[in-house]
Amino acid sequence: MIILGIILLVVGFVTGISILWTIGIVLAVIGVVLWILGSLGHAVAGRRHYW
Repeated sequence: MIILGIILLVVGFVTGISILWTIGIVLAVIGVVLWILGSLGHAVAGRRHYW
């Protein structure tokens, strides 16, 4: 999810499409939050680890 968010950020920045930029930011932030929760040992969406 983090990688997809970064790809959308780059594509949105290069092409000037603001909706891709916004979606990229949202996906990157959600990915980082899930990664942090998973690394702390919290179950995320029924999974013990989030990759």
